[in-house]
Amino acid sequence: MQLTDTPTTFGITTREFWHSISHPTDSTLGKAILTILVFAESLVCIFWIYTLSGLGEGYAMMAAVPYAYIIVSYVSLLIFYRSKKFEYLTFTQLVMLLVMPFFMQWVIGGYEASSGIAIWAILSPIGALMILGTRQSTPWFALFLVLAGISWKLNYMFAGNPLPIPLRIKDTFFLMNIMGVACILYAVMRYFQSQKERTLQELSLEQTRSEKLLLNILPKSIANRLKDNDMRIADSHEAVTILFADIVGFTKMTASMPPAELVDLLSQLFSRFDKLADKYGLEKIKTIGDGYMVVGGAPVGREDHATVIAQLALDMQQELAEFNEQTDKKLEMRIGISSGPVVAGVIGTSKFAYDIWGDPVNMASRMEKTGLPGTIQVSEFTYQLLKANHNLESRGLIEIKGKGEVNTYLLKS
Repeated sequence: MQLTDTPTTFGITTREFWHSISHPTDSTLGKAILTILVFAESLVCIFWIYTLSGLGEGYAMMAAVPYAYIIVSYVSLLIFYRSKKFEYLTFTQLVMLLVMPFFMQWVIGGYEASSGIAIWAILSPIGALMILGTRQSTPWFALFLVLAGISWKLNYMFAGNPLPIPLRIKDTFFLMNIMGVACILYAVMRYFQSQKERTLQELSLEQTRSEKLLLNILPKSIANRLKDNDMRIADSHEAVTILFADIVGFTKMTASMPPAELVDLLSQLFSRFDKLADKYGLEKIKTIGDGYMVVGGAPVGREDHATVIAQLALDMQQELAEFNEQTDKKLEMRIGISSGPVVAGVIGTSKFAYDIWGDPVNMASRMEKTGLPGTIQVSEFTYQLLKANHNLESRGLIEIKGKGEVNTYLLKS
């Protein structure tokens, strides 16, 4: 079915009407709801007018009440078109929905003679609840109860001299009152239940997306602690190994390559490194420009932190070689590794970041910066952890900022 822009009863187009039904937060929702309620009440009024008018001139007073409802409804609609003040139209329609059924009941002759036609007045507080919200709907429901109480208290007066209504018509009114109100209320509840289910489903999908996004920013164990309202996360780790990797000559590349191409290049390469880190169960801390930082042994401790970081470094070299072959590039990397105790935690309140601090972090960064292109340089501490099972070559004493001359080693295999 193709939607058109034909105006509906309350000045919204057909397209807007169905959009408001499918998107309950839309500003036209109130107009759509009021349209449904008034349309249903108008159909009932037409039935009442037709039925009562057929009983003779003596029943004109009864038929005048639904006549008046239709006239006032469309006069207020005309005012709404002119003034564009939807709140006045809402108030007028809710008042009419509330009082008209009670007036009909009083004019016809009380509860029994009218077959309890006042039950239609419940649409007023229901409409207020859907359009105005819970707080503003309370007075409308209270007014409904007051009018129902007055009708019960004074029913003997209204039923004193009722005009005779054929039993068949009374039964028809009774059936219409029950089925009409029941159908409208069921449709309303069904609609809101469907919206509730839809909202819960969308909420579940949004929660899944949010958790996935959170896991892309933070380690799973840290994310779980944050969800448990543990907002001060600072852990000591006695033994971890940190890796820093950096592309050689990246600054010159930024001047010779278009930005989009440069970002795409880094994204492709670092995505490969991410897969390697996931493969070995390591935690990528961050990327800064062309720098790549990974830790083993935090936030979850592991005894083989140095060994697995060393294997990652060797695989990164192999991955870079394959990347160069596939893209016809000649990129080189320096990789630095160091081990020791660190402190790890989450910093920030609006943009969370998991980070690590300590002398091994600084040393790993120095190992990368003072390393040779295409090599993996490790500190003395890491060398002691790897020498039994790895091939390392001594580079001798290297001047390290803040440390002086220290022994460093090149990891071969």
